[in-house]
Amino acid sequence: METAAPTTAAAHPGGLDVLDPAAWRERERRHHERVDALLADHLDRRRRGVAHPVEDFLFTYYSHRPAQLRRWHPGPGVLLTEAADDPPAGDWYRRAEAADTAGRTVRGTTLDLTAFAAKRGATVDFVRALLSAVQRRPAHLGCFGLHEWAMVYRLPPEEVRHSQVPLRLGAEGTDRVVESHRIRCSHFDAFRFFTDAARPRNRLQPTRESQADLDQPGCLHANMDLYKWAYKLSPGVPGELVADCFELARDIRELDMRASPYDLRDHGYEPVEIETPEGKAAYVEAQRVFAERARGLRERLLEVCDRLAAG
Repeated sequence: METAAPTTAAAHPGGLDVLDPAAWRERERRHHERVDALLADHLDRRRRGVAHPVEDFLFTYYSHRPAQLRRWHPGPGVLLTEAADDPPAGDWYRRAEAADTAGRTVRGTTLDLTAFAAKRGATVDFVRALLSAVQRRPAHLGCFGLHEWAMVYRLPPEEVRHSQVPLRLGAEGTDRVVESHRIRCSHFDAFRFFTDAARPRNRLQPTRESQADLDQPGCLHANMDLYKWAYKLSPGVPGELVADCFELARDIRELDMRASPYDLRDHGYEPVEIETPEGKAAYVEAQRVFAERARGLRERLLEVCDRLAAG
């Protein structure tokens, strides 16, 4: 996984960090190169009209468009001094000045925190409360990705979401896996896609209202959704952090589908056979790694939320 470019800034006691044109243009360039590499396969398939059962989810379920992901933002508390090309402009930015490391007054553009709070303050408060609640909880591991199995339980073949991909164990074998396990899905946006027959089998009955009470840091979907919360706060979140969350969501999505009932070997994905002890162990270990990656990203998002809330 590529790490984000370091921030080169001159700390300003008044609250703004000063980035000179060379520094912020370099960050922007590195962000563009990174995102272009992440998006290359998807954009190529889109041009050719080719669907992908794993990766398309990142651009259909999540509403952030490739061009939006590619656009770089510095985040709060940063002054972009002027260069030949103007820094970001628009409703979210304002002109400002600060002192550079030599004590000289420099002018540039910064995120308008007052305007951001006026329009997006409620979203900041919601995301901050949700992520704080999740961050305080221990990770529950061992759900084994059964949410994907519950989404096809007892469905006729024509109603299966990825009907162009065969079920690895067939319909009856898939149903037996669901019936032989105790399902404990805590994430509403996974649970809401359960079939009618599968919902009563879930030990929890999550709702949108109970999301902050039930989301937990071992949940693959809660961790994928860090990408959603990052882009919903754009341009308040640095572009590098949004891209980090996108990478996590992409990697989790692969595990999610490898552990699903679908046979994706023709697409290059070896199954994680969660119906076996070996598959369960592999799933839990991958889940643990993702939970640790998500913890660091969640902490960074909370720091941004604190800065946005402070104004």
